[in-house]
Amino acid sequence: MRINGLLGALLLLSIPGVALSAATDYPVTLSNCGRTVSFEDAPGRVVTVGQSATEMLYALGLANRVKATSVWFTDVMAPYQDKNADIPRLADNDPSFESVVNVRPDLVAAQYEWHVGPTGSVGTRDQFDDLGISSYVLPADCDTKDNTTGGDGTRTAPFTPASIYKSIRQLARIFDVQARGQQVIETLQAREHRAVSRAEALDLPDDLTAVFWFSSPDDGVAPYVAGERGAPAYMMRALGIQNVIDSNDEWPTVGWERIAHADPDIIVLAEMDRRRYPADDIARKKAFLHHDPVARRLRAVRRGHVVTLNAHAMSATMRTIGGLDTLSQALAGMTFTR
Repeated sequence: MRINGLLGALLLLSIPGVALSAATDYPVTLSNCGRTVSFEDAPGRVVTVGQSATEMLYALGLANRVKATSVWFTDVMAPYQDKNADIPRLADNDPSFESVVNVRPDLVAAQYEWHVGPTGSVGTRDQFDDLGISSYVLPADCDTKDNTTGGDGTRTAPFTPASIYKSIRQLARIFDVQARGQQVIETLQAREHRAVSRAEALDLPDDLTAVFWFSSPDDGVAPYVAGERGAPAYMMRALGIQNVIDSNDEWPTVGWERIAHADPDIIVLAEMDRRRYPADDIARKKAFLHHDPVARRLRAVRRGHVVTLNAHAMSATMRTIGGLDTLSQALAGMTFTR
């Protein structure tokens, strides 16, 4: 398995570069998802629309600035459970524009552009601007991504964690916590390196394949699976695995017959608390794999090569690095024969 080049790149990334400035020189102006945003000082009241934005602010030590949250897939990361317990949740899914505005935020920090963007389901950035409320969308959802194509958008280039680290650096600068931001980045980069090193030591087959199943509208219906340029595809590339799905869409729907024809070595299932679709339930996914006449004959199912992964790790978030680590550990317990 040839991943030495990636390892070298990760090693370079993990070496601290130019030191971040000791303090933010306000006003701060930066480019964010095609817009220019400015801050006269650090926002004191933030509403988050998206779990990733929430957890990123918690990681930066800014829980006291978060006045309300929304859009949750799973439980909050363990280190932040106590802090999160005292912060109001406006909605498990999309909050209303009015509920966000009623919190009187200085900043709305969003994970997805389809929530806060040109046609945002919660509100447009212009709507918030008109009320004097700043907005920030995590670059992982707009860098190398076209969100005008409908659905979950289309990747114009492969996702890399660089956009996650960019978010952390920019938020750290906005809130004047640069040292904390650099610490968070270096911790994630070190975990990324360990996961890749572990996989390299396994000497996995060069033609190892996988499919990532996020959810399905109903039992037996074509599932939402990971395209070849999103966060799951990054995990596969990093660990030397080939994605059997050939699509630039973030989450294309692909029939089980097509998946059966590809017959992947590994199936990765998303586990979440959300229940928008029946197959959001991990138990429903597993039952389908073992009882459906097509799915149960898949090589990954017959050999027990089915991995459960936190759903948020399959999105472009800080948790993607944890997902990479989990998948790397799972590989260590598998045996592959041809």
